[in-house]
Amino acid sequence: MATAKKAAAKKAPAQETAVAAAPAVEAPAAAPAKKPNAAFMKPMTPSKDLAAVIGKTAVPRTEVTKKVWEYIKQHNLQDPANKRMINADAKLKKIFKKDQVSMFEMTKLISDQLS
Repeated sequence: MATAKKAAAKKAPAQETAVAAAPAVEAPAAAPAKKPNAAFMKPMTPSKDLAAVIGKTAVPRTEVTKKVWEYIKQHNLQDPANKRMINADAKLKKIFKKDQVSMFEMTKLISDQLS
């Protein structure tokens, strides 16, 4: 049994050096930077109900989502038990048509309010 331990002890460092001596794999060439999707960057005009939450100016979809989340957090509208659910106040109820929606459903409902 003692010889098996000695043999294993001798093999372990040899394996480490074999791994360390392996040639380094070169990283692939950097891909060209992706251009932002024009559809997301196009300014969209919010409906009257959505404008009450985010303002009347036309903004890209990404900014609409950010502004709605700012409103939700500012007014503490996330369900404390399940943070994925949004409790609608009077302004959001006009957009959502429900008392509570999931954050995933919210994006679709907001999209319907943009033109």
